[in-house]
Amino acid sequence: MIVTILLWLILLIASYLIGSIPFGFIVARLRGINITKQGSGNIGATNVWRTLGPVPGLFVLIMDALKGVAGVLLGGQAGIEGFELLTGMAALLGHAFPVYLGFKGGKIIATGAGVMAALAPPVVMVAFIVFSVVVLAFRYISLGSICAALSVPVFLAIFHYNRMYILFGATLCLFAILKHIPNIKRLKEGTESRFKFR
Repeated sequence: MIVTILLWLILLIASYLIGSIPFGFIVARLRGINITKQGSGNIGATNVWRTLGPVPGLFVLIMDALKGVAGVLLGGQAGIEGFELLTGMAALLGHAFPVYLGFKGGKIIATGAGVMAALAPPVVMVAFIVFSVVVLAFRYISLGSICAALSVPVFLAIFHYNRMYILFGATLCLFAILKHIPNIKRLKEGTESRFKFR
């Protein structure tokens, strides 16, 4: 029993540490830039795209998503139903509050997409469509991210995932919205930056 508990702790800690890897910060540093001092100051893919261009931005997006996938896959090694939700959440917490950067991290959208891609692929596909439509219509990444997050628990229910998954999706949604409170305020004030594809 002690060995099993230790394994669970190791998986949770490993998921958090993987989630904490600040790919946006690292990529920018390799270019001689401190991304926390540029644009929005966020280490996520959107700020990297705006600061360094689409290729670094897409790379960070993919790597941040893979952190979420890794967290879920690690949870699958625990041998207990639902543990992948805990390790997925650990990866999200790592991205949002990375130990390597003084617990100041990203807004969990890319990592959350990775988590949901591993847990419920049809749901993340619908969320991506919602995100794309909103961003193309209004050119606000933050608004697209919020709408995509709101769609997750709804479509988990529509696609008949179990209550544990729906509760997880609702928690992820709430987490994402809380991380976007400053963006919501700027959207209300009309001062939020619109995304430029070039």
